[in-house]
Amino acid sequence: MRLTSLDVFRGITIAGMILVNMAGVADPKVYPPLLHADWHGCTPTDLVFPFFLFIVGVAMTFSLSKYTDKNKPTSTVYWRIFRRAAILFFLGLLLNGFWNKGPWTFDLGSIRLMGVLQRISLTYFFSSVIVLNVPRKAQWVLAGLLLLGYWLTMMYIPVPEFGAGDLTTRFGNFGAYIDRLIIPKEHLYKGDGFKFMGDPEGLFGTIPAIVSVLFGYFSGQWLLTQPVKTRTSIGFILAGIAFFILGWLMNGIFPINKKLWTSSYVLFTTGLALLFLAACYELIEVRQIKNWGKKFEILGLNAIAIFVASVLLIKVLVRLKVGTGEDAPNLFDWIYKNIFASWSGEMNGSLLFALVTVAFWLFVAFIMYRQRWFIKV
Repeated sequence: MRLTSLDVFRGITIAGMILVNMAGVADPKVYPPLLHADWHGCTPTDLVFPFFLFIVGVAMTFSLSKYTDKNKPTSTVYWRIFRRAAILFFLGLLLNGFWNKGPWTFDLGSIRLMGVLQRISLTYFFSSVIVLNVPRKAQWVLAGLLLLGYWLTMMYIPVPEFGAGDLTTRFGNFGAYIDRLIIPKEHLYKGDGFKFMGDPEGLFGTIPAIVSVLFGYFSGQWLLTQPVKTRTSIGFILAGIAFFILGWLMNGIFPINKKLWTSSYVLFTTGLALLFLAACYELIEVRQIKNWGKKFEILGLNAIAIFVASVLLIKVLVRLKVGTGEDAPNLFDWIYKNIFASWSGEMNGSLLFALVTVAFWLFVAFIMYRQRWFIKV
């Protein structure tokens, strides 16, 4: 079974990833909604990654639905899961190390270990193992315990030199402390104030991110049992509102924070993902209004391939120089300033550059679709 509305949701999410990644290069000359929250809080940009993990979970429902207690998965199934996770992790390392220190260099000694694709890899792997081995009701209990346990450890286990519950810094919290214990310093994230002391996609923060995938899986499980009717969309809406409120309430004791992937952030973003999926489902599956989403459906069919290529393009544009000398601008800045910002202003220029880039990748996805090129990881 293939759910068109889910492909459209995935395509919109990938378009959002490309948009904010491209706009973010021009930071701080960017409209605030296209930037991540500096620390606590949530902007539209902070919804993109958890939406994708939620989609991964929903898609797992259809790919793993044939494996039940009476039809247990074979070693071949686990190998496929491991292989897919390994490929995603490797692609993440490739993006991190591509021209890491300068043109045409790939320094394994200082490459950042974690990242977006690495988190997708780990959450997909562990979520798959959970749904294939843990009874359905126990999966809900486990998801709740993971969120509760993460909150308790982050708030009440002391960190040397910082104490317990330090959520005001990027490196004083328990998650960053665990990352420092496991990951060598030179392989941690060096930007955005982390100073090799933590990572916004670190190992410890992957634990609640697994729950983001599991909530997507639970949503897909429920969807499989429902008729294609408006009442199904309403069910998603009610669940979305409930999760949204729970996340908002929990924000008072455990702040919504993407870089920490807090339990409140999981609940809050899951609620919004459910509402977004409800809208896509109602329009496409129930009312059969499909034309508006076709371009995003096409993008969603090659989501990972397009995402990887889009990030590589950014790295190429930033590294290539226009002219010679130390003051020569990189190709990204030259295009941004001379083609877009010169007549529309800096903030409008960054937005237009990002939108044109999204349109470019939509065109690439269309060509791949016409040629029946579907790159599966």
